[in-house]
Amino acid sequence: MAIGIQVTMDAADPGKLAAFWAETLGYVVQPPPPGFDSWEDFAVRNNIPFESINDFSAIIDPEGGGPRFFFQRVPEGKTAKNRLHLDVNAGLEAVERLVSLGATKVQEFKDSKGHWVVMLDPEGNEFCVQ
Repeated sequence: MAIGIQVTMDAADPGKLAAFWAETLGYVVQPPPPGFDSWEDFAVRNNIPFESINDFSAIIDPEGGGPRFFFQRVPEGKTAKNRLHLDVNAGLEAVERLVSLGATKVQEFKDSKGHWVVMLDPEGNEFCVQ
């Protein structure tokens, strides 16, 4: 039996990055726990300071098959190439849609191994679309 995983990404703006990846992957922003109308309501009722509300965000696969993605605010910006990246199997026709969502197209490759595009998400994290 496989062990489930969560993918965690550092972010300057967790809410914005979560929204981008939810749209990219067909995920949804994780709803607040039962009994809360919103994450803001959760924060207020749990004495979380207003300035900390966007410190974390998460997205989930609405069908329950994929891993949860967790976005956490960090004080430092991205400074180096990712050692791990996502390959998004959305088809090359998705590239322009992702650009319209805030991604940047970096380079396109086509060789005997396939055809893919290297992109950056809105905070500069590398990923590929194939």
